[in-house]
Amino acid sequence: MSEAIRNKIEALRKRIRSHDYLYYVLSQPEISDKEYDDLLRELKDLEDRHPQFKSDDSPTVRISGGVLEGFITARHLEKMLSLSNTYSFEEVRQWGKRIEKGLGPGKIDYVAELKIDGVSANLAYNSGRLTMGVTRGDGESGENITQNLKTIRSIPLVLSGEDVPDFIEVRGEVYMQRKDFQALNKERQDLGEVLFANLRNAASGSLKLLDSRIVAQRKLNFFAHSLGACRGLDISSHWEFLQKMQGWGLKINPHCMPCKNLDEVFDYCSNWQEKREGLDYDIDGVVIKVNNIKQQKQLGSTAKSPRWAVAYKFPPQQATTEVLRINLQVGRTGVITPVAELKAVECAGVVIKHATLHNFEEIERLHIKEGDRVLIERAGEVIPKVVKVVKDMGGKPFSAPEICPACSEKAIKEKEEDVALRCINPSCPAQLERGLLHFSSRSAMDIEGLGEAAVAQLVALKLVHSFSDIYKLKAGDLLRLELFKDKKVNNLLSSIEKSKKQPLSRLIYALGIRHVGEKAAYVLATKFQTLDNLLSAKKEELEEIYEVGPVLSDSIKGYFSQASTRKLIAALRKTGVNFKEKHKQGRATVLSGKSIVFTGELKNLSRLQAEDLSRKAGARPSSQVSRKTDFLVTGDKPGSKYNKAKELGVTIITEEQFRGMLR
Repeated sequence: MSEAIRNKIEALRKRIRSHDYLYYVLSQPEISDKEYDDLLRELKDLEDRHPQFKSDDSPTVRISGGVLEGFITARHLEKMLSLSNTYSFEEVRQWGKRIEKGLGPGKIDYVAELKIDGVSANLAYNSGRLTMGVTRGDGESGENITQNLKTIRSIPLVLSGEDVPDFIEVRGEVYMQRKDFQALNKERQDLGEVLFANLRNAASGSLKLLDSRIVAQRKLNFFAHSLGACRGLDISSHWEFLQKMQGWGLKINPHCMPCKNLDEVFDYCSNWQEKREGLDYDIDGVVIKVNNIKQQKQLGSTAKSPRWAVAYKFPPQQATTEVLRINLQVGRTGVITPVAELKAVECAGVVIKHATLHNFEEIERLHIKEGDRVLIERAGEVIPKVVKVVKDMGGKPFSAPEICPACSEKAIKEKEEDVALRCINPSCPAQLERGLLHFSSRSAMDIEGLGEAAVAQLVALKLVHSFSDIYKLKAGDLLRLELFKDKKVNNLLSSIEKSKKQPLSRLIYALGIRHVGEKAAYVLATKFQTLDNLLSAKKEELEEIYEVGPVLSDSIKGYFSQASTRKLIAALRKTGVNFKEKHKQGRATVLSGKSIVFTGELKNLSRLQAEDLSRKAGARPSSQVSRKTDFLVTGDKPGSKYNKAKELGVTIITEEQFRGMLR
């Protein structure tokens, strides 16, 4: 019976992998989405009922991930070098001459590939099975995001076909299609979340998520394009390697093209420069590679880039138009930002009506005035910017405001050297709206349904004056909002109640303290464990934390010293919002009950990850060495803690020894 179930599970996996290949690699689906989902559901049901047959390379791992604590750093077996950029055909010809000089007489042919504007990733396959996926990072090491990459259906979990190498690193680009990007931003807009600026930004942000179930919903895609380290592979050309990868089930860009000479390469570049807007993903140029593998090895690499490959970057996409007026926007931290409202103009296939001016010093530098004719530039989906004034229409120079446009209170520079003008009125309605949206966002308190439209109405109706008022809302209040009916009201009230249980790290981030992002919030929460401990922490205590410097500590102390902050925290306490960081204690280890300090640069862990792992092992991480310290873990370039530990006779161990103790 068991053998029959195992065979059925394996047959289902094989069938689903075949359909993945047909759909995501060849774009030739043979079954409907519903039929595919039914197969996947049948497989998951069998694996759940017979867990002894579960496997890390099953198609079900794409949908059954969980929340990670953080990403661990992993080293590439071969460096992921960056490409040198060229911006004209003449520069490409100069590169070609260097190639000819380096190789001497003989035939040189090339491969031209579209340069996908995405996020680089390195996939490691052992015996044909995906064992690790890592970001490019600094080229030598990156973040291990295997679980997130496994959610991408165009990345095979198992290589198939002939001549699969014993081991291979496949390099490629993670990207997002336009239709999926537009759907994602629409969803974020409905939830009142910050929109992604472009496709690359969306792909990068998705890969950084710690919950792979959310990553799976982002519909990321992948093109394989290069070879890293390998064993058991015999190829003579890059073109042959591309065909091999496709045979193994990896997706390569269908527009790659072998070229006999650089003239054919230039034809390819010109063709795609005109056709780029017809693609469903962003490209910003063409990658040109010497085809012959022996010639690639002969040419070698510099410290940063391969000599045998170069990127030809498309010229920026520009247009000229008129500045109708300069508007002012107030952000949630009070920063006042100028935005140019433009006479509608098409640029790179998109109608542009607004462009950021960044700050008032930028307006002064460019001498931009209302009525001027300006040159704007747009790269891919990036928010357009004003490059220069092309015709001064003699209008009145624009002056930085002295008062906030939203509340008419004084606008100031907090420090003389600051670029930003800021409204410091805590009751400013513009700040309150954006602050409420941040407080309720998915990364903060995750209050689903409290989007931009709802928040604007709550503020306008004066139903909410601070974050704590969210927790005082009743059904009758919400029914006053447009388009709110019983079901929507109940869902929002339920989400508000649920948010009270969020861990302290989410609350700290939600408060919107300047310079405190998600990581800093997590560091503070894990260090102090309760909000009361953080409130009473001295500046010196804050700066003992590796990730906290003077600027951040000043911001934290300044925020919590305000009377309005104390009033807000007291109000939140009354509503029952959680003020503690939930921390799961791991099993007993040799580190249980031990005091541990870290110094220097760790190779495979960030300081935050190392301290978190030590807590789970029952240890007590500290930032200072004392006679009570049991272990000092050292990385590269250890600081003064190393000498103090030697003086006090503290046991000094390496990162590898520390990881061994965890096991």
